[in-house]
Amino acid sequence: MLKIKLRRMGAPKKPSYRMVVADSRTSRGGAFLEIIGLYDPMTEPETVKVEVEKAKNWISKGAQPTDTVNRLLKKVGVL
Repeated sequence: MLKIKLRRMGAPKKPSYRMVVADSRTSRGGAFLEIIGLYDPMTEPETVKVEVEKAKNWISKGAQPTDTVNRLLKKVGVL
């Protein structure tokens, strides 16, 4: 099963995340198929950038977003 999940990037104590499509069995920092967005919780307000067409395309193909990604996609207006 494919999941849309966050992949941690950035320095220690300064996280930023990439929103990626990956197999559900891979680890948080493991292999992925495609990057569809960015999330930076350290900015005020938090930065969320999503390539809407790619996200909708993967969701239509059956990729399931995690709870956090689901919240971010609703915030952006994809879901």
